[in-house]
Amino acid sequence: MAACPPSARPLVLLHGFTGTPSSWRRVLAALPPEQPRVVPCLLGHDGTDGARGATSFEQEVDRLAGQVAAQTSGRVHLAGYSLGARVALGLLVRHRELFDAATLLGVHPGLETEGERKERQALDWEWQRILRDEPLEVFCERWEAQPIFASQRRLDPAALAEQRRLRLSHHRAGLGRALAVLGLGAMPCYRKSLPLLDLPLRLVVGELDAKFTALGRSMVTSLPRADLFIVSGAGHNVLLEQPDVVARLLRFG
Repeated sequence: MAACPPSARPLVLLHGFTGTPSSWRRVLAALPPEQPRVVPCLLGHDGTDGARGATSFEQEVDRLAGQVAAQTSGRVHLAGYSLGARVALGLLVRHRELFDAATLLGVHPGLETEGERKERQALDWEWQRILRDEPLEVFCERWEAQPIFASQRRLDPAALAEQRRLRLSHHRAGLGRALAVLGLGAMPCYRKSLPLLDLPLRLVVGELDAKFTALGRSMVTSLPRADLFIVSGAGHNVLLEQPDVVARLLRFG
């Protein structure tokens, strides 16, 4: 894929679950300040209970498409991390005409069977219960203790403290709403749509994240113009663990 100057296109950046637009702060600090960017809040992540927002995954995708269309023009580079990457994939499937290139960090294409979906919905419902019944601090501690985030324990304490601060800025009901509407169990499966995504697309995973490395390897074979970049020494949250690498990876298309 040929490189191009990052100033040639606006960036649309989607944060992960419990993140905020500020989750991209360290990446943006490594990019030219004049580069246009749109960094929206996802459903349930604006400090409210999310009750007036979308009621389905694809309704939120379409809402964001309207925001992107209103705030950008020309050649747009879409990027997302984890939940944001799944929403970004929905944008590519439903609103391909808005985007010129995409970078998806830790993306899942959606669950293929009803059994998988029900199992994940049960897990998401348990997280929603914790959000409903426990203080937000308790939820954050349990969320951060998941094995998928184990590699973050080696990070600078200041980076982890910033991540915790962003998580605690949310409304418990808003995060629960996000899980109900945007959780993996609520997401459509987009695997059959991957061959239709004929734009330069980069999948990014951390080498310590075995699950998403395997997903990336399986997805890239179905994407016509994609490559897979494995970030050395990183786990699932490449955005937090290797922001300078992410900034470099956004300079393609």
